[in-house]
Amino acid sequence: MEQLISNLLKRYENGSLTRRQLIYGVVALATGSGAETARAQPRGFAATTINHVSILCSDVKRSAEWYQRVFALPVRTATGAANVRLGVGSSHLTLRPVKPFGTVDHVCLGIDNFNQAAVLRDLKERGATPEEGGATGFNVKDPDGYPVQLQDSSTL
Repeated sequence: MEQLISNLLKRYENGSLTRRQLIYGVVALATGSGAETARAQPRGFAATTINHVSILCSDVKRSAEWYQRVFALPVRTATGAANVRLGVGSSHLTLRPVKPFGTVDHVCLGIDNFNQAAVLRDLKERGATPEEGGATGFNVKDPDGYPVQLQDSSTL
């Protein structure tokens, strides 16, 4: 347990944990049980929003019109026949003209106070293999290979 507390303090000191996360982690260690507590302790970041979901469409204009008509989603941005972003509260749907059509391409999770270096380090500590670059930016794949994009929660 001493090593776990030491790791929490180091992460707090280097800025990858907030004071609240540090306190939560110490309390969880003090009240929890061994290995389960180590897995449950907070890390330097947590997803706080679904930033967007990317849908692959055969006809972006037609799909955008359908989502607007059926769900009253406003257009946030549009780049001609290419991508269209439709607002859903503080999130959005991205419609893209890419095959295979009718597919959810990826989901993007928003992270408050996003720090790419800290997120990369934390993902590796959690046993994930982050991928930089690519068509959807900074990603990690779930156990089935589904891409999850990560970005600052304030970025739409």
